[in-house]
Order: sequence, then structure tokens, then C-alpha cells
Amino acid sequence: MLATGLLAFAATMVHADEGMWTYDNFPSEAVKTKYGFGPDKQWLEQVRLSSVRLAGGCSGSLVSENGLVMTNHHCARSCISQNSTKEKNLMESGFYAGSSGEEAKCPEIEVNQLLGIIDITDRINAATKGLADRQYNDALKAEMSRAEKECATDDKLRCDVVTLYHGGRYHLYKYRRFQDVRLVFAPEGEIAHFGGDLDNFMFPRYCLDVSFLRIYDNGQPAKTEHYLKWSPSGSKDGDLAFVPGNPGKTSRLFTVAELEYERDVALPRRLMRLAEERGMLVEFGERGPEQKRISEARLLSVENSYKGVKGRYEALLDKNFFATKVASEQSFRARIDADPAKHATYGGAWDAVAGAKEAQRKVLKRYSMVEGGAESSEGFASTLFGHARALVRAADELAKPNEQRLREYTDSRLPALKQKLFSSAPIYDEYEIQALTFSLTKLREDLGPDDPLVKKLFGKSSPRELATAVVNGSQLKDIATRKQMFEGGKRAVDASSDAMIKLARLVDQDARAIRKQYEDEIEAVLKKNGELIGRANFEIYGTGTYPDATFSPRLSYGQVKGFGADGVTVTPVTRMAGLFDRATGQDPFILPESWLKARASIDLSTPMNFSSTNDIIGGNSGSPVVDREGRVSGLIFDGNIYSLGGDYGFNGSVNRAVAVDSSALLEALDKVYHATRVLDEIRPKSAGR
Repeated sequence: MLATGLLAFAATMVHADEGMWTYDNFPSEAVKTKYGFGPDKQWLEQVRLSSVRLAGGCSGSLVSENGLVMTNHHCARSCISQNSTKEKNLMESGFYAGSSGEEAKCPEIEVNQLLGIIDITDRINAATKGLADRQYNDALKAEMSRAEKECATDDKLRCDVVTLYHGGRYHLYKYRRFQDVRLVFAPEGEIAHFGGDLDNFMFPRYCLDVSFLRIYDNGQPAKTEHYLKWSPSGSKDGDLAFVPGNPGKTSRLFTVAELEYERDVALPRRLMRLAEERGMLVEFGERGPEQKRISEARLLSVENSYKGVKGRYEALLDKNFFATKVASEQSFRARIDADPAKHATYGGAWDAVAGAKEAQRKVLKRYSMVEGGAESSEGFASTLFGHARALVRAADELAKPNEQRLREYTDSRLPALKQKLFSSAPIYDEYEIQALTFSLTKLREDLGPDDPLVKKLFGKSSPRELATAVVNGSQLKDIATRKQMFEGGKRAVDASSDAMIKLARLVDQDARAIRKQYEDEIEAVLKKNGELIGRANFEIYGTGTYPDATFSPRLSYGQVKGFGADGVTVTPVTRMAGLFDRATGQDPFILPESWLKARASIDLSTPMNFSSTNDIIGGNSGSPVVDREGRVSGLIFDGNIYSLGGDYGFNGSVNRAVAVDSSALLEALDKVYHATRVLDEIRPKSAGR
């Protein structure tokens, strides 16, 4: 991997197709210099309004005037799985709504369309001026909550304060929120993830990782003024390519201390957890076909995460790459130290970050196991427990002023909380017991049998006995029960004898205590000093650099291009003929019967997948590939194996994004699936039938 340090980046950005750029700071002139075309303001606005975010962690695009959204199959996997039954597994059979009435509701998918960006840096800085540590962090979160509430005047709006350049800038992103989302089309799982884990993060590839959803407004398909039209010819080698999307998280501006923590602590722990969970899920799936169906989506997610985290870990183990990060930080600090004023303001920030990361090592196990996230944690991996924790905490938090609540319970975030809490997605007792037994076992291992919380939780029960008792003793599978308890507030929650509610109440004091310790002693220090480093970076480089990814809308540029690695030259385009050649009839290279039957009618020369130099990361799944005319030429679904260190740096010689070609999508929808409703909406008007 090549360094993407602060200094190295400024010198190389024009030569490499690097950067996940915000729409208000896209380097159009640099793109024009290199490729002869630079997007103007109108082009950027059209692409921004035609691109969407799936709030669960993916991207998508509007591809018709009737709210049709294109994304990946794996991004809609929750909806596909939640609409499956024992009698009909949509992950196996696929899904196609032949009429609007057949479109299936997605209980937990929220789609966001970015409407505007407001720079509120001065406002945030004024609210936190002169403050440090806990006071700084409390003031920062309170002001963010105020700004978001002022902006989100309607449940159809979502407003997020986005921290850019690690605090160098704060922008308020205003979205149109769509929570009525329905499944229109999804192919069989065998073709959506053809090649399975073996081919994951590899190229050449032969996948049709696509699904089509539809956003609804007031019970009707949403009318979308802005949407992407379809390229009639797809992509070819050398074409200029843009990728609008929502890259999840990069750490390219991390300090060396933060990278050391990732390398030595966080990533090894995450890998071990994923490996053990994968084993648990495989065993559960081998109990029978229904257990396999129930756990399949989670297993695919775990396998994908394991391979991705392993790639990140290996990047940081590369001594040469890590040395470039050390040298980059030393050069930047030397530049700060050479200026007495800058040294006085920023010089101590790196050491403060290092101290906070050392403190984080000491609380990592307890924080991860007991708190760890908004609804659940590593120690309580259960949908029912997530609902119970949300109800217990909502009862306390919603009685407080908006600015004093935990961030996930502020007014601007309540629609998302309610969507998940009142989801109609099925909950399976056997799987809940299995997952909770596994996570409780890991909690007891990490904290030890003599830990006071462990003693309080288990008494004389084993993890399986406890998991079985709380799952069987809970009524939270019933949506009406959850709604009644939420609306009843603290009185209803406190009076409940539900076993899962009682478990959440039992844990809550300890969970809040470790969260407060983490936020006051670690998060506050990291945010404050990260902000100082971000400001120092901004003083020197200004907007000539791009910020780390934050799962907010970005735009990258590149070209369709192959690569050479390990003595092998890889061409950028695969074709449908190669899909049939690669099929063996054995897992993971099984082709669905629909493809075998359609083979004679398929144009086997049709481009299938392609690679490009676009700089992407997790979260870009489902992003469209857009040509210079602003048309869909592909659908991002992966990166190659050399992109896995992209969290920390970008190497334009081998890092590649991987996409389904738009021609393959049309060919499959027409010849294999006869999905005329979808084709009629997206097909280029000049293409005919």
C-alpha cells in the first residue's frame, strides 16, 4: 500500500484517482486536467439528488421518476430475508413483483436523499470555545443535538451533523427521509454472490449483485424529479467513471498512536470474534434447512466482515507501509513545531491522543461487552435484547431535555429508533437463544467469573440457561407489546415483568457507567485533540485535501482499468461467457436454474463485471457508476483484494473498485428474468424492446 499521509497526499492527488470528495469541494479542475471533463455545478447537483443512502450502511441511486432505487442484493439482504418464509426462501428463489401491489415492504430499510449542506463550524466552535475534556464533549454533543432538531422540522427530514477533517469542519447534512421502502426485484442468492467467500474481494468476478427497491410517499410511489438515466452501452476500458455514494469510514488521517491501537488491539480482537461467530453460525445452519435459512444472511455478513478486517490488519502489519505513516506524521509535526504559535496551539495534541488510546486499551473489553453500541453490544447479541434496551433507555431519556439525552434518543433520531423498534421483521426463538448464548459466553470469558456484573447476571445459571430463560420469558416479539410499552413510558417499563426487560434493566446501570467513563475519559480527549489536529491540517492545506469517510455522501472519480499484480496482468472487463465457464454446479459456483435455461438466448459477449480506479470503501456498496453524461454505466458491489487496506491509504496502481456492468443488468432482466416492469422504467428509450 502507498501512504495517504497529510503531506504525501497533497503532492500526489492530481496523479492518482484518489479521494472521497464532498459535493461542495469536488476537484473538477483536476479531473478536467487529467480526463478532459470536469463536472459543473449542475452536473454535481443532478448526481447528488439522484443518489441515496441506505441508512443501514449502503448506497443506492434513483433510476426512474417513480422512486425506483437500485442497490446491491447484499444491501437489501435484510429485506429479502425478512420477507422469506419456511415455505418460500427468497434468498434462494429470488423475487420479482409483477405489479405494484406485489411489492414487498422492507421493515427496517430507510432511504435518505441529501437535500443540502450547511457549514456550522463557527457555531460548533463557539459552543465549545475554551472547553476541554468532558465539558467540551458535553457541549459538542448538546450543540449538535440542537442544530439537528432545528433542522429536522418534520419526520420526513433527517439532519445529521457530520464531523469532517476530524473536527476541522462541521457540516449539517439535511436529508429527505423515506421509511416506506418496498422490494421490487432481487435475483437468486447463487448469482448475486456467485463465487461466495472464495471470490469475495477478488477480480475477475461474475456476479449479479443487484436489487431494486421503491420508495413510497404517503402510500404511493414517490415522484422523483431527479434520477439517473441508463447508459445504452455500459463501460469499456479507459472510460471515465464517477462513483457517488456513502463510504463508511476511513482512517487515513489517523495518528500513529491510533493506527497502533488498530493494529495491536482492535483488529485482532475483531478478527477473533468474527471467526468464532462464523463457527457458531455454521453449526447452527447445519441443524437443518430452516436453521440455515434463518442464519444465512448473518453468516454472509460475518464472512464478508472477516475477510475485510483481515485485509485491513495485514495492511497495518506491512512494515514499509506503516513506516510511511510514521514518517508522514513526523514531518507534519515538525512543521507544526517550527511555528511557535502553531506549536503552542496544536503541539500537544498527538501525545494526548496517544494517552487516550492507552486508556482505551484498559476499558475495551468491558465497554465492548456491556455497552458497545446504541441498542446492543458484543455481550448481548440479541434482537430482543436490543428492543428491551431501547425501551428501557427511551423511558429514561425521553423525559430529559433534547440536548441532555444520549445521542441516539434525540428528537432528530427518533424516527429511525421507532422504525427499528416497531419493525415487523420476524424473530426466531431458536436463533435468539443461540446468538445470545454465544455472546453471553464471550462476556463471561472476557470479564471473568468473579466480576460483580457477571455474578449478578448469571447467578448459578449457565449462559445457555440464562439465554433460554430470557428469550422464552419475553413477549417483545409482539409489536403491539413493544408499542404499548414505549407509549406507556417509564411507568410501563418499570412495571413490566418481561424477562428481557428485566435483563436490560439489570445491566443498564453498569452499561451507562462504562459508557460515561469511555465518553468522559477517552472519547472527549480523542474528539478535542482530533479537532486540533484537523484544524492544523486545515490551516496548512485548506480544502485541497478530502476528509476521511464518515458514511455521508461523497463522489470519487477514476477510469475503467485493469491492473497488474504478482506477475499477472488482469484485464478490466469480464463477460457473460466467462460466467458459464466458471460455473461448476458445486457450491460456491452454482448457477441458478433460471440462468441455465436462458443460456441459449443470452448474448454471451455482454460485459458482466468491470474494475475501475475509483477510490471506494465499505458503505459504497450499491453505489452507481456514472459516466461523464451522468448516466448509469455500472453498479459497485465490491473492491479487489488490494483495496482492503483502503481504510488507511490508496494505491492507484492496484486498488480497484468492482462493479456490475449496466449492460449485464439489462441483459439479465430481459433474457433471464423477463422483468418487464423494471426494464420499462430504466431501459434507455432508444433501445426498444
